[in-house]
Amino acid sequence: MLLASLLCYGGFTALCLSMDRHHVELLGRKSSLALRRWMKVAGWSLLGVSLWATVSTTGWEFGLVEWFAVLMLSALLLVLLMPYRPRLALSLAAFGLLLSPIAAFAIL
Repeated sequence: MLLASLLCYGGFTALCLSMDRHHVELLGRKSSLALRRWMKVAGWSLLGVSLWATVSTTGWEFGLVEWFAVLMLSALLLVLLMPYRPRLALSLAAFGLLLSPIAAFAIL
């Protein structure tokens, strides 16, 4: 569940960075079209990998329920952090993606 949480939050942050408004707010510069497309692909890929992480540990019956719960909680965290602490939101995503390989080995 920890791995799925880290990947979902990173995926939502990547999808957030794929929008011009949020990219300028978080990084201080406009993004190119290629970077926006890459961020969308990365965000959706991270969400897909998070689905695999939950389903592989608990099966399809409980894995989908856990995945939807993790999706909602990570999106809520990002939505609550963006208006008040946007730099913290970006830092948490980077920290979470750095910790995700450790969480993946903890599952094995």
